[in-house]
Amino acid sequence: MTIPSRTLPNGDEMPQVGAGTWDIGGETVKESVRAALDAGYTHVDTAEGYKNEAEIGDVLAEYDREELFLTSKVLPSNLHYESVLESCEASLDRLGTDYLDLYLIHWPNPTISLRETMQALERLHEEGKVRNVGVSNFSKYQLMFALKVADVPIAVNQVEFHPWLYQEDLLQYCEDNDVVLTAAAPLARTEVLEDPVVRDVAEEYDRTPAQVVLRWQVQKGVVTIPKSSTPEHIRSNFEVSDWELDADDVARIDDIDTEKRVYMIDVDDETYGIPR
Repeated sequence: MTIPSRTLPNGDEMPQVGAGTWDIGGETVKESVRAALDAGYTHVDTAEGYKNEAEIGDVLAEYDREELFLTSKVLPSNLHYESVLESCEASLDRLGTDYLDLYLIHWPNPTISLRETMQALERLHEEGKVRNVGVSNFSKYQLMFALKVADVPIAVNQVEFHPWLYQEDLLQYCEDNDVVLTAAAPLARTEVLEDPVVRDVAEEYDRTPAQVVLRWQVQKGVVTIPKSSTPEHIRSNFEVSDWELDADDVARIDDIDTEKRVYMIDVDDETYGIPR
């Protein structure tokens, strides 16, 4: 099965469906990532704050690294210049690789100069340790500022995005500035799967509610990283490339009037060391 991809500024192809790994660790994350890779996924998303990079690295060692697209993130508490470099080296060591396809600022931290952080990311990019850099949980205004201070293309902004949080304005801004939007919590931590419109469309297409939501994201050019520890769900979530939603059904999902965040975008100091 061929999953569509988005071309990043440096020419790399980022698969539009990846394996999310938030909040799973130990043998569970190993089994999850292995099931995903065996199902055909080539994109894995993790972060230093998820505390599962070493386990993921054990699994990646069994596969061809050059065939994979690997994303990790640096915690907002580690955004000083030297801390970024140290965090990246530690992530590379745990993951058992000498480069990341994408390295993201996990959360903005207003107490640390974004310019300083970007300079560290630029160095990692120049050294070949990071092929693409990006941000996560950045608002339109924060992304606008990041684009102004960065000397290396910001390839991605990973934010909460699903039918209950359709950030259309941010998506358009990303598209206008050659930034790929990645949907974090793409299924709203499974809550959106109970939405009556989603369920109605799923029944119409004889698909699961999760497949409908993921296909909706893919058709909008969004990269999506659903997380599951169930092999059946992992395989099912990958089946979004050989069919499509018609325009009317895309519009029905666009127009869902429920609005709900499943994680907070405004983090206080106490939260800076805690990943979503």
